[in-house]
Amino acid sequence: MMPAVTVVILAAGRGTRMRSATPKLAHDLCGRPLLAWPLAAARAAGAARVVVVIGPGGDLIETIGAAAPAAPAAGGDPSAAAGSGAWGDGVELAVQREPLGTADAVASAAAAIDRDGVVIVLAGDVPLVAPELLRALAEAHEASGAAATMVTARLDDPSGYGRVVRDGEGAFVRVAETKVAGDATEDELAITEVNSGIYAFDGGALLDALAAVGTDNAQAERYLPEVLAILRERGARIATIAASDPAVVLGVNDQVGLAAVRAEAQRRIQERHMLAGVTIVQPATTTIDFGVEIGEDAVIEPCTQLLGATRVGAGATVGPHTTLIDALLGERVSAVHSHLVRCEVRDGASVGPFAYLRPGALLREDSKVGTFVEVKNSDIGAGAKVPHLSYVGDTDLGAQSNLGAGSITANYDGTSKHRTTIGARVHGGVHTSFVAPVTVGDDSWTAAGTVVTGDVPPGALAVARARQRNVEHYGERRAQR
Repeated sequence: MMPAVTVVILAAGRGTRMRSATPKLAHDLCGRPLLAWPLAAARAAGAARVVVVIGPGGDLIETIGAAAPAAPAAGGDPSAAAGSGAWGDGVELAVQREPLGTADAVASAAAAIDRDGVVIVLAGDVPLVAPELLRALAEAHEASGAAATMVTARLDDPSGYGRVVRDGEGAFVRVAETKVAGDATEDELAITEVNSGIYAFDGGALLDALAAVGTDNAQAERYLPEVLAILRERGARIATIAASDPAVVLGVNDQVGLAAVRAEAQRRIQERHMLAGVTIVQPATTTIDFGVEIGEDAVIEPCTQLLGATRVGAGATVGPHTTLIDALLGERVSAVHSHLVRCEVRDGASVGPFAYLRPGALLREDSKVGTFVEVKNSDIGAGAKVPHLSYVGDTDLGAQSNLGAGSITANYDGTSKHRTTIGARVHGGVHTSFVAPVTVGDDSWTAAGTVVTGDVPPGALAVARARQRNVEHYGERRAQR
């Protein structure tokens, strides 16, 4: 745990370069919003307080998991009630009323900054910051006795980042911004050491310097790095620490930047799973969300997506071309060329190819849902089989039962859904329709082409189809007409 500090996360930017109706920090990054990444890092690092600076309108309130405030008066600002009070899971909000730059954003959180404490400031659109880096920053800042400490990184291509300008002895002088032509000189643009946008400050020094930050730059904004130059001019010491992982500075300004960050996040997520004993056959075509759990010896085949709160048991095989969304798979499960959403598949069961498990589907141990089968809100018993070309909805299918090809449970009467109950060891003939509500007893049978509209007693054979009648010489008579 790092020394007790307040972490301020800047999330008030409009994100216009994303060209999206979705707020930039609400965009998904591997299963959670962009803003959730630095929030999680701050919490994991042991921050005493976490303050998020948002813009007017409260677009990010839902993103950070906060409950909406009391409804404002007509025409009011829905974020006005937030102030810097507590929101969500220990998150506090501050509102930046005008988009006047990062220094102004920090000033908007002044009420939450302890003059006698340490405050870490970072951008909400730099999601790959690690808790370890925040702890190291806090510890280095306290050990150095500096008024401010900045995290820097060296990049082969520093385009778009503020450059760290140093004097002849290597001491920090200032950050040269590069957002707009004219902010930095040619010599400054040649510098490869960049500002990560992550800082630690003594609270009082930060608050005093913020008031002196001007707008003498191409965008007429108040840049937070100017605080460092002001503190240095006042005789305070400015320290820097280098990030060992340059990816910490990867920011998201547009969809291209989001794709680059996603690629790096995916690499890290998949590497963690592979080091834990998971085989990922083709990482480049695989997508795994942050919260996914995978057991040892599981095999993830190419073109597979594991999303949301999915869990995959040890020894399971998923894919190729399979998507799991909030799905729970047990050990030794096979799911091939299929789509599974909010369902559970227990040990030894198999799915696919080309199966669709919808929400509420439960496949018990060693059951099978085969080719072109759709299952919704149904319990498929242990060892039961629905091999091919079937729809099973709102159904309880008993253990060891087998439904023939083309079986349908007609669960909807045009007004309400009804349930079908099929017992254990039932042998369903091909093209059987079960018209719910209906109960089929244990050890019973249905003939091919049967439409079951009434209950079937245990051990019985249900036959419900028109008697065949052959019209002789029909073809000849038709040809003569």
